[in-house]
Amino acid sequence: MLETLFKLREHGTNVKTEVLAGFTTFLTMAYIIFVNPAILSETGMDFKAVFVATCIAAALGSAVMGLVANYPIALAPGMGLNAYFTFSVVKGMGVSWQVALGAVFLSGVIFMVVSLFKVREAIVNAIPHSLKLAISAGVGLFLAIIALKNAGIVVAHPATLVTLGNVHDPKVLLAIFGFLLILALEYRKVTGGVIIGVLVVTVLAILLGYQQFNGVFSMPPSIEPTFMQMDLEGALTAGLLGVVFVFFFVDLFDTTGTLVGVSHRAGLLDSEGKLPRLKKALMADSTAIVAGAALGTSSCTAYVESAAGTAVGGRTGLTAVVVALLFLAALFLSPLAGAVPAYATAPALCYVAVLMARGLAEINWDDLTESAPAVITAVAMPFTFSIADGIAFGFISYAGLKLLAGRHKDISPAVIVIAGLWILKFALF
Repeated sequence: MLETLFKLREHGTNVKTEVLAGFTTFLTMAYIIFVNPAILSETGMDFKAVFVATCIAAALGSAVMGLVANYPIALAPGMGLNAYFTFSVVKGMGVSWQVALGAVFLSGVIFMVVSLFKVREAIVNAIPHSLKLAISAGVGLFLAIIALKNAGIVVAHPATLVTLGNVHDPKVLLAIFGFLLILALEYRKVTGGVIIGVLVVTVLAILLGYQQFNGVFSMPPSIEPTFMQMDLEGALTAGLLGVVFVFFFVDLFDTTGTLVGVSHRAGLLDSEGKLPRLKKALMADSTAIVAGAALGTSSCTAYVESAAGTAVGGRTGLTAVVVALLFLAALFLSPLAGAVPAYATAPALCYVAVLMARGLAEINWDDLTESAPAVITAVAMPFTFSIADGIAFGFISYAGLKLLAGRHKDISPAVIVIAGLWILKFALF
């Protein structure tokens, strides 16, 4: 049955590898189970209900991605989008969280419509090859800055923005040890080296008393306080249409960047550099957004942490289905899921960053109109802490440089439209 559903042999994988990959991906993104409720609860939403909504929305989105699109890419509420939901929309504009959920729901409906008419597919396929390579590398660098931050190796500084953290902190040392352990295991071709590294650091943290182990089982709380609470009428007012547009636009490029970046690194692009079954993948994302809003959480998106799973061999939708099952299990095993600290998953993300950064080597460095926008794209992602903004700068610089260099024939109409929309977004929002 699994072979029929996921075509494992065709993709050069097996059930054991896919399960390991799914477990690895889940561990690297399990933080969202606790972080998302913490952020959204600042709007007045019930923390426990958002916890349940987060788990179910992530499970549903990942399952659809795996069963329908057959990609090893997991979905969950997006980190940047939940911050925009809380701090820009609810707190910044003074609207209720119910209205904000309505805006998320409408953006998901728009996603579904444009996905059916292949608008999103045309946008993804219109990305120049150099930008696709840059997006892959940029996602890797973005993962690196997240990992270094989670590990405490890079911390904020009022004068220089970032600086070296406390390298005497045992947690930082555990993260560094985990990274070196993963590299050594992967070099020696040890199956599941990434997940072994994550679990070893977690066990050491518990034994040394830096991480608390609070048991295994707990019953899931009620989702009633947030279920079907979105205010669609309020979201349709003129002042909220811009919010709907931003939810739609940012998630479009977050998902696009992740799909392209992770798929390129996993070797899932076809000979023309395009994503097979892209329409199904985009519909999975749309479904997760709509369902998530109905359950009571901000926009869902494809997770760059999926690259951790592909790094250990995940190549089919079975990886995503395993992630979905683990998110459902997290409803009952939340104490156990919370035992894995961020500095234990950080080494896995750093390892993936190493793999993904080599995409820059394939860029045509002799052509500045190709290489410069690619570098801008890759560098902007970690420095703006946003995949979407990195892609925006890439498109704008690509179109602008080609025009100024007299190479307008290299620019497709779609690239001009996308660059123009990004300029409009920056100017008005």
